Amino acid sequence: MNDGSARPARILIVEDNPGDVRLIQEAFQDTGRAHETAVARDGVEALDYLFQRGGFDGAQRPDLILLDLNLPKKGGREVLAEIKSADALMHIPVVVFSSSSAPPDVTGAYKLHANCYVTKPADLDELFKVISWIEKFWLGTATLPRTAAAA
Repeated sequence: MNDGSARPARILIVEDNPGDVRLIQEAFQDTGRAHETAVARDGVEALDYLFQRGGFDGAQRPDLILLDLNLPKKGGREVLAEIKSADALMHIPVVVFSSSSAPPDVTGAYKLHANCYVTKPADLDELFKVISWIEKFWLGTATLPRTAAAA
C-alpha cells in the first residue's frame, strides 16, 4: 500500500455468495501480499462492521471495500450511498464488484460515488487476474488516506 505504512492492507469483502468470497480471498492470497480480509455477507452486516456497531465494536476500518451490488437485507446501492455520505467512511475506496455489466448498474454506482466498477469475470483465471489488478492499483499504486484507526 502506497501510504508509507508497512502494515498489510485491510480489505472488506461485501459478498453474499460463499463461493465467491472464497475465490476472492484466494485470489488476494495469490497476489503474494499478506492482506487482512473481513467479510460481510449482507448490506446490514457491512454497515454494522463499518460503523463499528452490532458486535463489531472496535472493528478496524478497511483500506479498501469490495462491494457486490446484489445483497440481502440491504442492497449494495444503499450501502454505497451510506458509505459515501458518512464523513468517517467516504474516503475509503469502494470497488463495486458485481456480476452485472448493465449500463444502469454501472452508471448508478458511479452516481453514488463508487471509486471503480468491475464486472466479476465468470472464468476463474480471469477472476484471479482482475483481483491482482485491483490489488496492484488500489493497494500498490494509488496513495490512499490512512484510516482513522491507523492514523
